[in-house]
Amino acid sequence: MKVTYDSKVDILRILFNNNPIVESDEEREGVIFDYDEQGKLVGIELLDASQQMDNPYTVEVKYAAG
Repeated sequence: MKVTYDSKVDILRILFNNNPIVESDEEREGVIFDYDEQGKLVGIELLDASQQMDNPYTVEVKYAAG
């Protein structure tokens, strides 16, 4: 998983793998899901990230036990 924030365009991107993106859907305003050829989720883009979270430069990750 790779998380990047581009302050020039204010977009936070979470990529789950390196598969090519062939389709993108705006699930709700400002949240875009990217899919690969098989329809699997490749990544999520958060537009206007600085307005939707406290600090887009710091992302907390929690792992579920299992």
